[in-house]
Amino acid sequence: MKSKRILVWFRNDLRLHDNEMLVEAIAKSDSILPVYFFDPHYFQSTNFDTAKTGANRAQFLLESIAALRLAFQKLGGDVLLLQGSPEELMADLVEKYEISEVYHHREVAPEETLISTKVEDLLWKLKINLRHFIGHTLYNKEDLPFPIKDIPDVFAQFKKKTERDAIVKSCFLSPEEIIFVENEEWGELPSMADLGFEPGVDIPSEQPFSGGEDAGLQHLKDLLVEGADIYLKPVKHSADKQGFSSRLSGWLSLGCLSPRKVYWLVKEAEGAFGGNANFNQILLGLLWRDYFRFMFKKHGIEFFQEPDFEKELFSVTDNDNPELQKWKTGNTGHTLIDKYMQELNEHGFIPHAGRLLVATFLVHVLKVHWTNGAVYFEDKLIDYAPASNWGNWANVAGVGKDAKSKNTFDLDKQIKILETAVSDAASLA
Repeated sequence: MKSKRILVWFRNDLRLHDNEMLVEAIAKSDSILPVYFFDPHYFQSTNFDTAKTGANRAQFLLESIAALRLAFQKLGGDVLLLQGSPEELMADLVEKYEISEVYHHREVAPEETLISTKVEDLLWKLKINLRHFIGHTLYNKEDLPFPIKDIPDVFAQFKKKTERDAIVKSCFLSPEEIIFVENEEWGELPSMADLGFEPGVDIPSEQPFSGGEDAGLQHLKDLLVEGADIYLKPVKHSADKQGFSSRLSGWLSLGCLSPRKVYWLVKEAEGAFGGNANFNQILLGLLWRDYFRFMFKKHGIEFFQEPDFEKELFSVTDNDNPELQKWKTGNTGHTLIDKYMQELNEHGFIPHAGRLLVATFLVHVLKVHWTNGAVYFEDKLIDYAPASNWGNWANVAGVGKDAKSKNTFDLDKQIKILETAVSDAASLA
């Protein structure tokens, strides 16, 4: 009897814990073939003179893939690493390894959805099923108190109804035993040069983040102990008013951490230390991630309430704007904005408060169209996630579905913060 082999297509789900796709594949097959594609599409340049994936995120991705590979090797297998697009390579893989079915996590952003559609159409012709899983959100869509088409566009309403009427499911356990498809050549982890980066690309030697599931889990556990302690520390300087930042988003964006894992460990910490504003902020961040993903699932590109959005997206008229270039390089002359932009360029991360400030400055002070900022963040952020990045920028610009809500973005407040920072800098001069 022919054995059933399932190809497990990893994308932004680089973990063993709470991975329903992986658990189901193991349960429904005789053996599995984990695969990761280094798709050249994500390492191209854009019309905005930016990269789709900058050096910091590429390095973080390579570390995360290496960690996933090591986790599978400890279980007696590996993950097949391939350079090329899934739609070009999938047919040969299905034939070579006699695959019965392909499992993957569904995405919501247009580019990622299009890739899934191309692969699904290809597999349909081969009479192979592409099974979709949803493992990127805190709440499963079937557990929400409303169908996708009726999800409230106002975040405050989404939050209230979801927290009141929906449940967060328990996590799937990490598999302790896996039977892998027999394979002699699992592929080499590409170098930065293999991905198209110039030799000797400058990445800070002391990065605050290391990619991978174990690194993410360790950071989370340390954070929850420190989070309770940090909350008790007084604010000494105006620059510290941005408050607590969990810095979990890099691991969440690549799926090295499951949102549900974060949620339940926060709940454990609340039991041990008591609730506090830091823990509440972590949970609020998870809800915002869900909100933006479900908004893109509900509306697609119509999330952006801007008549000429697609035209602006392909416009490069601002590329030579000297004010935009100063903003990108952190040379605006505004101390706080420059500090955040230089930090973004060096490390690929700034806290949410900083992102709101630099976005406010670009859109409402420099009067540069917001899409220029969104694509620059796509290049630079370690934690770039399409729905959250584009959703937040649209709200700052006032073109998102909940853009007018004070709970979403308070322009007056952000301008006052900028003015206060200018005043503080002047007093120290």
